[in-house]
Amino acid sequence: MPLTLQGPADPIPSSSPAFATPNQLKPNQRREPPGLSEPSILPIFLPPTTLRPLAFRTFTKKHDLNLTSSALQVLAAFIGKQCGSAWREDGLAEKVLDHTAKQWKKNGGGVLVPGDGDDLATILRSIQFATEAGKLRMQTCPSKQEAFLHTDPHSNTNEDHSWTDQQAGWVNGQPDLDAPTLSTHHVPGTDNLKEARQYLTVVSAFEQPRLSYNAKQKHFDHGFGSPSLLATTSHKTHMFRQRYHLVHQRLLRNESFQTSAVTSAQPGTRLPGASRLSTLHAYKITPIANLLGRGGSVHMLLGLLSRSPSGLLTINDLTGSINIDIQGARPSPEDGIWFTPGMIMVVDGRYEDEESKVGSGLDGNAGVGGTIGGVFVVFGMTGPPCERREASLGLSSSQHDISGISGAGFGWVDFLGMGSEKAVGTSMRNLEARLLRKGNPGASGSGRDRIILLGEVNLDDTHTLQAIRKVLATYARESVDRTPSVMVLMGNFVRHAVMTSGGGGGSIECKEYFDALASVLSDYPTMLQSTTFIFVPGDRDPWASAFSAGASTVIPRSGIPDIFTSRIRKVFTTVNAEANKMGKKGDGEAIWTTNPSRIAIFGPTHEIVLFRDDMSSRLRRNALRFATHPQSWQPADGGDDEQQRKPSQHHDARHGPWQKQSDETRKMDSAEAASSNARQETHPVTVDSEVSPDIRTTRRLVKTILDQGHLSPFPPSQRPVLWDFASSLHLYPLPASLVLMDAEAPAFAVGLDGCHVMNPGPIKAPGRKCVAQWIEYDIKTRRGKLKEAQY
Repeated sequence: MPLTLQGPADPIPSSSPAFATPNQLKPNQRREPPGLSEPSILPIFLPPTTLRPLAFRTFTKKHDLNLTSSALQVLAAFIGKQCGSAWREDGLAEKVLDHTAKQWKKNGGGVLVPGDGDDLATILRSIQFATEAGKLRMQTCPSKQEAFLHTDPHSNTNEDHSWTDQQAGWVNGQPDLDAPTLSTHHVPGTDNLKEARQYLTVVSAFEQPRLSYNAKQKHFDHGFGSPSLLATTSHKTHMFRQRYHLVHQRLLRNESFQTSAVTSAQPGTRLPGASRLSTLHAYKITPIANLLGRGGSVHMLLGLLSRSPSGLLTINDLTGSINIDIQGARPSPEDGIWFTPGMIMVVDGRYEDEESKVGSGLDGNAGVGGTIGGVFVVFGMTGPPCERREASLGLSSSQHDISGISGAGFGWVDFLGMGSEKAVGTSMRNLEARLLRKGNPGASGSGRDRIILLGEVNLDDTHTLQAIRKVLATYARESVDRTPSVMVLMGNFVRHAVMTSGGGGGSIECKEYFDALASVLSDYPTMLQSTTFIFVPGDRDPWASAFSAGASTVIPRSGIPDIFTSRIRKVFTTVNAEANKMGKKGDGEAIWTTNPSRIAIFGPTHEIVLFRDDMSSRLRRNALRFATHPQSWQPADGGDDEQQRKPSQHHDARHGPWQKQSDETRKMDSAEAASSNARQETHPVTVDSEVSPDIRTTRRLVKTILDQGHLSPFPPSQRPVLWDFASSLHLYPLPASLVLMDAEAPAFAVGLDGCHVMNPGPIKAPGRKCVAQWIEYDIKTRRGKLKEAQY
C-alpha cells in the first residue's frame, strides 16, 4: 500500500508516492472511529549498518538531509519493530524514511537530523499509531479541488468534526494511517451522485503543474521558483532540453531499442536503401559528438531538425549538431507524416567526414558542443514512435485489468494536479464505471454523458450566430435529464484581429459581438441551467491579437478578458437564480480558459486536451520535400502481405522501428467505424492509393502531432512559446482525447494508439450553404461523432 503523506501545501518536489497526493473525497456520512488492531508482524533486530544505504539514499540524496548516528539507530530500531522482516521486500522502510524526511522539513527542521530530542520521536509516534498488521495506511489532507469535495452546505459548522476529518484521512492536523485508501475501497459520500459532470474540472495552462524531467534520476520534478512571462534565456535552453529528454526516454523504452540477451536468428526487415544498422533487432542512438573520427560508419541519430544560419539543414542533440544530406533519403511512412524544422526525428545514415568545414564562420563553433565537421548522409527518416498512455503510466493495457501495474512508469506523477494514477486511479475508474455503466437505474442518461464541440465561432458573422442557435435548439428540445453536460466553444471568436485596424474593429465592437452571443444563449435557459460552457480563445481574439495582428501569438495564451464577457456571465447568473427560485437546481457556468487547456473527468483517468491552432497550413508551408523512389521492395517469404505492403514503415517489436509505422497508420480510422469499447483500438482501414486527400491530410496531421508528443513542434520564430509554461504543451502521457481545432483542416474524429483526436472544424461548414457542423463526444465510449444540421 503506497504511503502518501504530502499535504497540498507541501512545497517539496519529489517523484516518490508523495509527489502525487490523492485528492481524497470527503464523505458526508459519519462513522465510528476504527479501533487500533494488534500488529501481526514479527519484530526483528535491524542493524543500523544495514539500513544506512537506504537511509542515505532517501535522506541525503533525495531530501538533502544528514542523519546522525543516533538518528540512524532510532530509525533502525523503529523500522525493525514496526515493519518486521518485510521492511525491504515490501518497501515499508523506504516509505517510512521518505515520510519522516518530508515531515522533518515540513516542521522546519534543520539540515542535520539528530536522534535525541522530541522532534524525531514525535514524527515516528504519528506513524506508530497508524500501523496495522505491519502495513502503513494513510491518506493526505483533502485538497481544494471542489470536484472531489462533497460537503453539506447546510451542516452546522460548530459541530465536532474530529471523526469527519478522520474519515478524510486527518485527525487533529495529523494524518490518519488507519483510514482505508481510495484505491481499494468504495468512496463514501458518492452514492447520490448522478452524473460525470460533478467530477469535471477544467485545468488551464497556467494552473497545470510545471514539471521537468530529471534525466539523471529518471523522474519528474516540480519547477522551482515562480514562473515569469519574461524568463531568463537559460529557461529557453531548458525548454528544448526537456523536449529532447522526454522523447529520448520514451524511445529507449521502446522494445526496438532494448537490447535482448537472446538474439533471434531471423533477420529483421529494414528500410529500402537504409543502412545495415536497421536490420538489427535492437537499435542504438548515437550522440552526434561521437561521430568525430568515425567517417564512413553508419549510425542512427535522434535530434532536432533545424536550419543553420547559413541555410543548411542540420540535426541537433545535446552534444552538438551536424549538417545532413536528404537527397537520397526515404521518409517513413511516405506521405504519412510531415517533416519540418523544429521536430525531433530519428535519422539513419552514414557519416562522411570532411577535412574542412563549410560555412564554419556562420554556423558557430566546431567540435564537441558545436557543429561537427562533415555531413551525415541520411538513408531513412522517421518520427519517434508514440507511446500509449498505459505504457507511460505503468498500467496494464488489458481491458480486463485496467488497474494493474505492469511495469516501470510514471504512475505516481501528478500531471494535472488532480492526483496521480496510482493514488486515485482505481477508485475513480470504479466510480466512473458505476456512474456510466449501462442498465444502472442510478446512472446518468446517455444524453448527459456528452460533450458538444464547436469550432471557429466567429461572432461577427450573422450566419455563425444562426448556426449556434440551431445547435442549441437541437439539444434544448431534449428532456432536462438528457441535456449535454458540457459545451465547448473554440475561437477565433472574430474573423479579423481586434484593435489592428484590419477590419476587426476595436474593443467596443468586440464587446458587442459577445453581447450578441449572450442574447442567443439567454433564449435557451434549460441549457444554461445544467451545462458547463467552456470558451477557448484563438489567435485573433483579444488581447493577444492587438500586437500580433492575427498572426501566431505566443502560447499558452490567457482567456478572453472579463471586460468582454461580463454580459454572458450575467446571463448565467440570472438563469441560475431563476431556477433556484422555482425549486430547481441551477448550476450552469461559463468558464473562460486558456489555449491550450485540459478537461479532467474523474481525476487523472480521463484527460481531454483542448487546443486551437491552424497548424496544418503551417506544416504544409514548412515541410521538407524528399525525392521520389521507385517501389522495389518485395514481401519476404512466409510474411504477412498486408503488414509488409509498405516497406518504409517503422517500428515493430519484431522488425524494428521502421515497419510499425504502416500498422499505426492503418489503425487510424474514423469514429463512425470505431468499436463501442472505449479502450480498444478501432478496426484497421486498408491504406491504398484511392484514399481521399482529406483522409490523407487527417492521418498525416494526427500522426505527426502524436509522434512528436508536443502541441507546437515548430521553431520559436514560427510559433512563440512562453518558456516557463512550455510543459503545458507536452502530450505526455498521451491524453484520452485531443481536440485539435484547425479551421484549415477537414473535420475528423480518428483514433491512434489509444488517443482519440478530433477536429470539429468551423461551425459554419465551409463550402456548404446554411449547414452547421460540430462534434458530439461521448464520455462513456470516449469517441466523437460528426454532426450536421441545416439552419
